[in-house]
Amino acid sequence: MKPIFYDRLDVAGMAIYVGVSERGLAFVGSDGADLLEMENWSERVRVDLTADAEKVRPYADGIVGYLTGMQHDFGLPVDISGTPFQEAVWKALLAIPYGETRTYSEIANLIGKPKAVRAVGTAIGVNPVLMVVPCHRVIGKNGNITGYRGGIAMKERLLQLETTGA
Repeated sequence: MKPIFYDRLDVAGMAIYVGVSERGLAFVGSDGADLLEMENWSERVRVDLTADAEKVRPYADGIVGYLTGMQHDFGLPVDISGTPFQEAVWKALLAIPYGETRTYSEIANLIGKPKAVRAVGTAIGVNPVLMVVPCHRVIGKNGNITGYRGGIAMKERLLQLETTGA
């Protein structure tokens, strides 16, 4: 099992769990999440969780900087893996500029799978590092804010932060 070090952040009115490996950021839990969400994730990807605020600190500082509007990108190494399809979707998410959005259809087209819109949504839904791989920047074709593992309120808040700085 791979060791993952975690800590809980309280920033900008949100409670967020952050997990890191020796290679990079491995998990960012959602607003209002508790340790159970991280434990469920750890069982799925077979990791061993250990609380360690010092190992998490550089990553926590990046997340705090983002959530307080002090920085627009994370510049953090990530240590995530999925199927080739999931990884293609996550790579496409990383290409969405700060303050902009794309639709699920646009992501499907970008990865060369225009008919895989639902599968794109599924891959986005299992993104283990909310905010850092910016799945919150994906909206419905009609412009509506759609599902988000962190909850619709968190997605709206992140989009507002990126467009207005508030």
